[in-house]
Amino acid sequence: MQRNDVRNIAIVAHVDHGKTTLVDGLLKQAGAFRRGEVVQECALDSNPLERERGITILAKNTAITWNHTRINIVDTPGHADIGGEVERVLRMVDSVLLLVDAYEGPMPQTRFVTKKALELGLKPIVVVNKIDRAGCDPHGTVDGVFDLFVALGATDGQLDFPVIYASGREGYAVKSPGDDTSNGLTPLLDMIVEKVKAPEANPDAPLCMHVATLDYDDYLGYVAVGRITDGRIKMGDRVLCAHRDGKREEFRVQKVLASQGLKRFEIAEGVAGDIVAVTGMAELNVGETITDILNPKILPLMTIDEPTISMQFIANDGPFAGQEGKYVTTRNIRDRLYKELKANVALRVEDTEQPNVFKVSGRGELHLSVLIETMRREGYELCVSQPEVIYKLVDGKKQEPYEDVIVDVDEQFAGAVIEKLGSRGGRMTEMAPEGQGRVRIEYLCPSRGLIGYRSEFLTDTRGTGVLNHTFAQYGEYAGAMKGRPAGALIAQEQGESNAYGMFKLQDRGNFFIKDQVKIYGGQIVGVHTRENDLVVNPCKVKQLNNIRTHAADEKLTLTPPLSLTLEEALEFINDDELVEVTPKAIRLRKRILDHNLRKASEKRSGTGQFADFAT
Repeated sequence: MQRNDVRNIAIVAHVDHGKTTLVDGLLKQAGAFRRGEVVQECALDSNPLERERGITILAKNTAITWNHTRINIVDTPGHADIGGEVERVLRMVDSVLLLVDAYEGPMPQTRFVTKKALELGLKPIVVVNKIDRAGCDPHGTVDGVFDLFVALGATDGQLDFPVIYASGREGYAVKSPGDDTSNGLTPLLDMIVEKVKAPEANPDAPLCMHVATLDYDDYLGYVAVGRITDGRIKMGDRVLCAHRDGKREEFRVQKVLASQGLKRFEIAEGVAGDIVAVTGMAELNVGETITDILNPKILPLMTIDEPTISMQFIANDGPFAGQEGKYVTTRNIRDRLYKELKANVALRVEDTEQPNVFKVSGRGELHLSVLIETMRREGYELCVSQPEVIYKLVDGKKQEPYEDVIVDVDEQFAGAVIEKLGSRGGRMTEMAPEGQGRVRIEYLCPSRGLIGYRSEFLTDTRGTGVLNHTFAQYGEYAGAMKGRPAGALIAQEQGESNAYGMFKLQDRGNFFIKDQVKIYGGQIVGVHTRENDLVVNPCKVKQLNNIRTHAADEKLTLTPPLSLTLEEALEFINDDELVEVTPKAIRLRKRILDHNLRKASEKRSGTGQFADFAT
């Protein structure tokens, strides 16, 4: 049977190609908002972290009604690092809107999300977005998408994809560039109803529902969001939840909820083909099945690509531990990490031999930094190590992850970028002019070589370059690579930094701290101008006496400090350093804070780059 009154569709694209903005336009076109209602831009990005970064982190579903047809829409993240969100929600839908920027064309994450959609047998609708942008090439973009589909092994049916041209920001869609735009996004909504396959569903079969995402509500408890494959579900039903570990939990359904616009409301009954939210279970993990008790049908667990990056999460043991955070113990951190596993299917958490250290693995630096930032805002204190790639042994040979890299830069900066990526183990695969004095360079580069490169890339290109990369494959180990080119300035003792002490040290490097900031011995307070680490004392105070000199009253002018974001801090540190994260601060520190113990450890390990003290 087919539910002709329902369409289920996901919106996928490379980051910043306009997914959430287009959803805003569809909601407005379908009348999801009251007249005069003030709606903020990118309304589905409700998480404060999403608003600050300007990206979608969590997949979210909404729904609109168009010509008596209910269209369930799932907005997905664009970053491949958060690709686990995309992989699981694609199982809820029957088609995807593949957004491609008319100026940039298909990009690395476009390839990633398209590959996942094609593997599931979905037939995409290609939306060429931002056709109002100067210098765009809509028809060339369609050719690029076709070539991408061919490269990914699309079927003949998938290659015969419908195309529509749009501007999500201006709120219109047309069958061909240059057509009348007065109908807004009506042509796109009509195409969704016409081209998207109606869901195959059997309302009279025993209940079967796959949990694709989950929420947690303080009042309702766990909220399972997924598509009903077969059967019906309503409040008060006794149903079965089949857990990952083989346990089966019977529970009574408390509420069945559906989405409309930005709101979630209670409905009497969910029917096969619908995307609904269900509450009432005591425990829940993503990928589990809610089914009938008497005739259970358990769907296979979702398979997700393996992580490629790992980090150590360590309970904060610094001198300031417990002063700024609410949750500081090892048990607090462990409980929070294992709770994250329930919803974050691409994450892995392992206990280590040290009770206060946990190995956390994910898709990339962004994937893990989002988790760290979320924990920080919830009141956790912790230390995290430098990101490390996960190696594999294949036929007795060591292999490491490689990434596809696409760089768009001005021609004058191309030489510096080629030199840096070459020294980091990258192999150029293509180079072509991009118009208006810019060039596009494509590389296959070890993931290890890209750690710490983004800030260096922005410096080399004067902030005008665009760097995109996504996991490609595991390949042959690329050998040793040179680490950070500069050493660190390390605080000598605990105290409060002051202008006098810092002014005398400015020739040694650039500081990460301002004056009148509390610091501790072993904390990294700046970057050295040379390769070695240097212990300094920014807390040194001026000796007061009654002798007047020419320099006694000189004006102390400090260079503004370098302000590091969490990602920049993770990229900066070496393997003997940590990032201390608290709700109020991000600090860099050495693993071993005591200078004498650290010096002895470096001598034993043979690194011996410990410099003399500087005053």
